[in-house]
Amino acid sequence: MYRYGGAPAASRAFLKAMVGEIVSSGIRKSWEPRMLPADPEATRQVQEWLAEEGYSLYGIEHDFRGADLAGGDFSGSWFTQADLAGVRLAGASFYRADLQSADLTGADLTGADLVRANLDGAVLRSARLDGADMVRASLYEVDASEASFRGTRIMGASLFDVDMRGADLTNAVLFQNTFEVTVDDSTVVRGLTGTVFGPITVFDGGSLRELAGAELEAWIGERGGQVEVIAPHRPRL
Repeated sequence: MYRYGGAPAASRAFLKAMVGEIVSSGIRKSWEPRMLPADPEATRQVQEWLAEEGYSLYGIEHDFRGADLAGGDFSGSWFTQADLAGVRLAGASFYRADLQSADLTGADLTGADLVRANLDGAVLRSARLDGADMVRASLYEVDASEASFRGTRIMGASLFDVDMRGADLTNAVLFQNTFEVTVDDSTVVRGLTGTVFGPITVFDGGSLRELAGAELEAWIGERGGQVEVIAPHRPRL
């Protein structure tokens, strides 16, 4: 487990450089969490981060459950393998943050900024991401089953091996997305628009079938969406 708060001054300086500085948006200076994590170590990390302006929160492997961090600016922060299950993160900024393998089960990310965030291996099961901005985010091997993406901007994001069975993509917007996801009849795509590179996998009564091109467009169209499937870019010879 990575340790930051108790490190010597020289090590702390090195870790700050490794994590990377962020440009203050002015949010942090006036922002305070509505509720701190139940875990004392995670609380200490948040308090030290708030006290020392100019670097990213180092929350690797920490347990943030019980916290209300809505509206916080966590740009560039590290939440690798962190436990954020059920945490309220509405309106928070995770621009270029590392959430790899984080547990976000049931978390509230309504209106959150996840632009260029790394969510590879994360668990988003039953999470709420309505109205979130996920432009160019990376999602590889993610469990997003029964998650809500209503009105979410997923433009330019890479989705590889993402479980979206039971997910709600009502009015979500795509743009040239790599969209290799698994869906089923309970996945809602009403109002889904944009362009994607397929294929997707449809789980149907215990069997799997792959849909691409016109078949994929028709499957989404029959369910109230309007998505254009585009061919992958090929280098010129």
